[in-house]
Amino acid sequence: MSDAILVLEDGRTFSGRAYGATGRTVGEIVFNTGMTGYQETLTDPSYHRQIVVMTAPHIGNTGVNDDDPESTRIWVAGYVVRDPARRSSSWRARRTLDEDLVAQGVVGISGIDTRALTRHLRERGVMRAGIFSGAALARPEGERRPVDELVDEVLAAPPMVGADLAGEVSVDTAYVVPALGADGAPLDEPVARVAAVDLGIKSMTPQRMAERGIEVHVLPATAAIDDVLAVQPDGVFFSNGPGDPSAARHEIDVLRGVLDRRIPFFGICYGNQLFGRALGFGTYKLRYGHRGVNQPVMDRTTGKVEITAHNHGFAVDAPLDAETVAPFDGGRYGRVRVSHVDLNDDVVEGLEALDLPAFSVQYHPEAAAGPHDAAYLFDRFLDLMTTHRGTGGTPDAATTGKGAA
Repeated sequence: MSDAILVLEDGRTFSGRAYGATGRTVGEIVFNTGMTGYQETLTDPSYHRQIVVMTAPHIGNTGVNDDDPESTRIWVAGYVVRDPARRSSSWRARRTLDEDLVAQGVVGISGIDTRALTRHLRERGVMRAGIFSGAALARPEGERRPVDELVDEVLAAPPMVGADLAGEVSVDTAYVVPALGADGAPLDEPVARVAAVDLGIKSMTPQRMAERGIEVHVLPATAAIDDVLAVQPDGVFFSNGPGDPSAARHEIDVLRGVLDRRIPFFGICYGNQLFGRALGFGTYKLRYGHRGVNQPVMDRTTGKVEITAHNHGFAVDAPLDAETVAPFDGGRYGRVRVSHVDLNDDVVEGLEALDLPAFSVQYHPEAAAGPHDAAYLFDRFLDLMTTHRGTGGTPDAATTGKGAA
């Protein structure tokens, strides 16, 4: 097993062993606190261009199967673990994690102190980093490359701020996930139809809607408002995804077209951030983000505390204390309130429009991987579509409560 080195943009280094493919990779380094679900994490498109550090020490114990991936490929830019499993121990495993990383060209490193690395990132904040192993560690003449040279290579990588990445992970062609009945068989007539804009959607998300009798039309991130309306949806959904929400101008314009027509809307994760920006709120980059399956969030509607699955490095900047008029266009979308809040750090975890049929949450209610506490949100979306069925109209006909107090 060849040597490997992890280099942070501030010059700190960690030496270890190559894990997965050997070579070179750069990206934003982040840590995930989940003790389970590494396969879902690796295949989550929201991790595009990020090097993921697993804080759980033992990774790969259950191998890799063909049932749990959340997309068609591994999306992480690099992978950092402490103690990789020597063999898989699950009847569902089809191959080892190391074999999957090698097959998909994912450069990783193992055998480092991931606890020290996580503490460093908590103190300094997430930053760019690089993993170098094999030939990437040597100059053509054979001598080992100096750390300063590797740091320069890391600093040349683009930052996450300002990155518009949804188009890089979205599907190119629309597809349909059929509605299912209680017996798991396709329904002849769905209870509702949803246009889901794929900003980096996980496969379990449309599945959760399909299980409730909803027919889901998954559209590319490049879809225009006319493409959304062509589905004749009872509701519109914006998915999770990577990148800086301030850079997603096209998607925000499409979302405003949905809100103008009073079509029921539900957004999660990146979709929550885009909803916030469509309403006129700002977004900002978190110091080290929320990534894992153990974040406590309060639903302010019910007072219930949920343990939730997260993967986000940006958050919405909206007032926590009271309902407010959405700032966009002089209050065009009426009143809004923060519906969910993170109990660790008071980050906005959900928004609810009071004069429009629209809401969003910052976390992942599809629970892949993670707890099932938030599954009710898909039922809430279905209730919203049922209540407002047929009320969507043209932008001119929309009444949005402009100027409401």
